Amino acid sequence: MDERLAGLFSRHRGKIASQQTAKLEAQILAAARQKPKDGSTHWSTRKLAAELGTNHTRVARVLAKAGLQPHRLRRYMASDDPDFETKTADIIGLYLKPPVNAAVFCVDEKTAIQALDRLDPVLPLSPGRAERHGFEYYRHGTLSLYAALNTKTGQVLGQTVPRHTSAEFVAFLEQIVASLPEGQQIHIIADNLSAHRTSRVWQFIDRHRNVRIHFTPTYSSWLNQVEIWFSKIQRDVIARGIFRSVQDLAKKLMTYIRHYNIRAKPFKWTYRSAERRINPVSGLNATPH
Repeated sequence: MDERLAGLFSRHRGKIASQQTAKLEAQILAAARQKPKDGSTHWSTRKLAAELGTNHTRVARVLAKAGLQPHRLRRYMASDDPDFETKTADIIGLYLKPPVNAAVFCVDEKTAIQALDRLDPVLPLSPGRAERHGFEYYRHGTLSLYAALNTKTGQVLGQTVPRHTSAEFVAFLEQIVASLPEGQQIHIIADNLSAHRTSRVWQFIDRHRNVRIHFTPTYSSWLNQVEIWFSKIQRDVIARGIFRSVQDLAKKLMTYIRHYNIRAKPFKWTYRSAERRINPVSGLNATPH
């Protein structure tokens, strides 16, 4: 239990580990933390075993015991926003304790969605075989999808547009305002795209004093809940979709949104390990991906 997965490896409990074994383990751990000399980027258990003159099973056991995984890679994004903490706390507050009788929307656009049409027929799945798509495709064009996720209900307000300019963004904001009772307070969470910070947007704010836009810190898309929903529509519709035209793509996207809203539920958004992402001492606010 103490060794977790490494404890599953068999042990000879009556045998005391020799100094030679301890030395080899230290060599394995030291070598695993450095780059291979053959120009490759990382070690495999077999490559490391060949380098040290042992077997790959022993190497795997030592690495698992130490929690080292040279074959894995995780990327991160570091925010350089000087107001990272203030903006983050503002948005997290809207999620965890929103203002009474106010509507909170997470807004963003999914750009350059391709209307791809397969040139070969799709072969349906059968016992022992997955659904198969032909490799070749025809590109009919692209469009962008604006989406506004209501954090209280989980429902999504969507609109497809040929381009994602400031004019289209303001028109979508007007659509959000029109969908709610007049005068209701509206909080909109958006990223720092240049189209979200133009004179058209400020004029919209002047016309609608009940609307306030909260911008996420730079390189912090993980704070915007609509990104979670975008990953859902990417898996459910776009990734394996076949679209005969841009209009067909738009129709299928909006059909998905209508059906999604019937059973929509808000995301149970939580924030953990704040010390890993918000660290004013180091100045590095890194988000792992």
